[in-house]
Amino acid sequence: MYPQYFNCLLTILFMIFVSGPRQTKCTRTFTIVNSCKETVWPGITPGESFNGSGFALKSGQSAVFTAPDGWSGRIWGRTGCKFDNSNGTCQTGNCGTSLKCTGPGDPPATIAEFTLGNLDFYDVSLVDGFNLQMTVTPIKGKGNCSVVGCDGDMRQSCPSELAFKVDGKTVACKSACEAFNTDEYCCRGMYGNPVTCHATNYSRSFKQLCPAAYSYAFDDPTSIFTCASAEYIVTFCASRNQTVCSYHNNNLVCSGSSSVNFSIILWCVTMVALALIFKAPSNLKV
Repeated sequence: MYPQYFNCLLTILFMIFVSGPRQTKCTRTFTIVNSCKETVWPGITPGESFNGSGFALKSGQSAVFTAPDGWSGRIWGRTGCKFDNSNGTCQTGNCGTSLKCTGPGDPPATIAEFTLGNLDFYDVSLVDGFNLQMTVTPIKGKGNCSVVGCDGDMRQSCPSELAFKVDGKTVACKSACEAFNTDEYCCRGMYGNPVTCHATNYSRSFKQLCPAAYSYAFDDPTSIFTCASAEYIVTFCASRNQTVCSYHNNNLVCSGSSSVNFSIILWCVTMVALALIFKAPSNLKV
């Protein structure tokens, strides 16, 4: 093997093994990915660090943001939106008439929730219903750092009494609380604690399709997760076992892998290719 090949391979291996988490203690990187076939309009509250809390994300697009340590908020996807000069409405997840959300989205909506600190807490919630498949994938983190979310499409199996329809088409699935507005389904009043508020047939159907998501208000033991020093990839319309990636600061990072400096790899591959072309062995016969 040529010495330059060996050095290049050593460089790549070095980058793979030493490129651990390098972000500062005070920030977290969030990548929001749209794997759906149509445009999604993410909503974020509070969203000062996320392009002002609202934007359009076309199919296949992604956006990278940095949130401060201590940030506690929610991310969801709005669908069926029509905006003109940043004003308009959405079929689901609506947060008023502005592209930038100043408050929570209207149910039904699938919601990713985060509280960042020395130990991050995160989950995907169906307590406010379902409108899109959504997964949260921690990368480069320490601890359990499970992939969570709802990758089943509740709209296809939504009970008729929970169906949220637009022009006769089910575009979302309401929670039982929103549909019936009773203390039992909303876990309030005498049902406002984990002793008296239990899973219902409706929340069980949510849980069966999406076991790694909150199905009702006191579904904590199987639905809230923790991770330290992670970056997060929030993906619409992806499965939990699907590889997802983020590219920023010349680093390509994918779930289940370490970060690699893409420019270094590209340089090494180019050098190896040139060596093969211009320095072929002299005994090569043609």
